[in-house]
Amino acid sequence: MTTILLIDDDPLVAFTVERMLEGGGFTVIRAADGEKGLKILKGEKVDLIITDIIMPVKEGIETIREIREHDSELPVIAVSGGGHGSGGNYLRMAQALGATEVLAKPFDQEDLLGAVKRCLKQ
Repeated sequence: MTTILLIDDDPLVAFTVERMLEGGGFTVIRAADGEKGLKILKGEKVDLIITDIIMPVKEGIETIREIREHDSELPVIAVSGGGHGSGGNYLRMAQALGATEVLAKPFDQEDLLGAVKRCLKQ
């Protein structure tokens, strides 16, 4: 079973994305911020990480940077709704720092599962 670590501080978004992923046959582990996600990553084997960019405690750009220090090959999907129209800038920065794929919120299940399958080369 493929395990995905989902890092998002918005409980409603995290719940919705988790249901989309489970509907695609994936196991999901959730974390509310980058710091918690990185702790999970140290103790669990995950096949893919999906991280929001704008979060408290440890935001997504810093989280991606630390993931890349830990594992340069682990697929990472960065997602962002932006904030004042700058979501595209955050996603470009995430990609430059090593995100495998980026998705702008809102996205649907087809977009999400397509990105996951590309990352996992399925």
